[in-house]
Amino acid sequence: MPTIDRDGVKIHYEVHGSGPALLLTHGYSSTSAMWKGQIEALSKHHRLVVWDMRGHGQSDYPDDPAAYSEALTVADMAALLDAIGAETAIVGGLSLGGYMSLAFYRTHPDRVRALLIIDTGPGFKKDDARAAWNRRAHETGDRFEREGLAALQSGSRERSTVSHRDATGLARAARGMLAQRDARVIESLADIKAPSLVVVGAEDVPFLAASDYMAAKIPGAKKAVIAAAGHAVNIDQPQAFIDAVLPFLESLPRNVPTEGLVQS
Repeated sequence: MPTIDRDGVKIHYEVHGSGPALLLTHGYSSTSAMWKGQIEALSKHHRLVVWDMRGHGQSDYPDDPAAYSEALTVADMAALLDAIGAETAIVGGLSLGGYMSLAFYRTHPDRVRALLIIDTGPGFKKDDARAAWNRRAHETGDRFEREGLAALQSGSRERSTVSHRDATGLARAARGMLAQRDARVIESLADIKAPSLVVVGAEDVPFLAASDYMAAKIPGAKKAVIAAAGHAVNIDQPQAFIDAVLPFLESLPRNVPTEGLVQS
């Protein structure tokens, strides 16, 4: 399986199909395997890239807590696009992966053809709300240190069968990547110019208001609510998820320059 080397941290990724690049990022404590039910449909007309964030799955689990951050994750995503020779991509993800996709747009708006934001929150404007979120993130890290991978068994469906080498990376990622430092992402929503689709499971109650907020704040954004689906919307209702996403992808302009297929 291909990897990229990011200052000694190996990042695992897979490429499927050909066409315009589509980069999908999994949620916290999940892995790229969460997209396996969508690979066939999404790779028919796109070069689908799925990957494991640092501390997750088959990527490396660095010991240094400073090796886990929003900025490094965004840089990993840019490096993945560089590795496949893609100047631009449709960028999307679920939960933390969706938040990182918004952060990627904020840093590299010229590299994003469109955004696919799934069961995601855009962060917090108010310091007290962010502080409460961060307390939960640190508690999550503490729990993984205490219980190891057994802590995944109480998670949603995309987490309960996931494969990690151990829980050390998840503990550090909770504190460095799940925890948030500022309001820059949520405050940037109104500046997004890329076509955007916000997807949420109808039963994903904690993320319904956030999805409404993003759909209202991102200019021209479309929203799809998937019935009988929770936080793992693409796993709970795989066909309904594809039925919502494919028309959006097909509506995007196709005049993308031919890009290389260089892989590391």
